[in-house]
Amino acid sequence: MNQETIRQVIQFRDDRNWRQFHNPKDLAISLSLEAAELLEIFQWSGDDLVCADKLDKIREELADVLSYSILLADVCGLDLDEIVQAKVKRNAEKYPIEQAYGCKDKYTDLKEKAREVK
Repeated sequence: MNQETIRQVIQFRDDRNWRQFHNPKDLAISLSLEAAELLEIFQWSGDDLVCADKLDKIREELADVLSYSILLADVCGLDLDEIVQAKVKRNAEKYPIEQAYGCKDKYTDLKEKAREVK
């Protein structure tokens, strides 16, 4: 996501004087609610793993999730690039390619399997 998009989300909020209502707790709740709306798109879909016919709804709900994420980062003074890059680095340490490649196991299970192999 580029800085212009982030600026537009923040500007939209500021133009309406809504920052006064945006505290970390309420933004986290809103973020969770929007994520639930995203999940609802797939509710009762059974074996339907293809989402081509759901892309419009996915696009809208994902935009809400991302917008609330931007706003939460803003009120907490967090840099989105910095926190995502740090998380990718931590995940790379937890999930080394040689252990995680093509495997969906949690990192704790990967470590256990690695110990068993030794």
